[in-house]
Amino acid sequence: MSKKQKKDRWWVTMYWSMVGMVSGAMLTLQPVLAASTTIWDRFSLIMKDIYGQLVGISTIVAVTVASIALIVRMVSRNQRSVDEATAWLKRIVATWIILNSLGFVVAYLQPLIAGGNYNP
Repeated sequence: MSKKQKKDRWWVTMYWSMVGMVSGAMLTLQPVLAASTTIWDRFSLIMKDIYGQLVGISTIVAVTVASIALIVRMVSRNQRSVDEATAWLKRIVATWIILNSLGFVVAYLQPLIAGGNYNP
């Protein structure tokens, strides 16, 4: 094994050692400022915020792209372009409905399985 290979191997070992130590520290640290809340409460709050941002951004993008697809569909004289715009419009609407319904599903199912016990 050459010197360069040994040096490169040393860096890889150091990198993975650091990744392991940082991961272990992240998993064992308790939240300092949130004494009465658990890590899962904080995670739930963060995920709700991320989901809210995702739905807002996806709505803006969906409306923008759907309007472009509708314009292409109305203006184009090429039947292939019209069919493609129609297919894109269907995909956009289906994806937007799925993304927005995920929040309703989670909000409905969360009380049913609260505390790790299923309560029908």
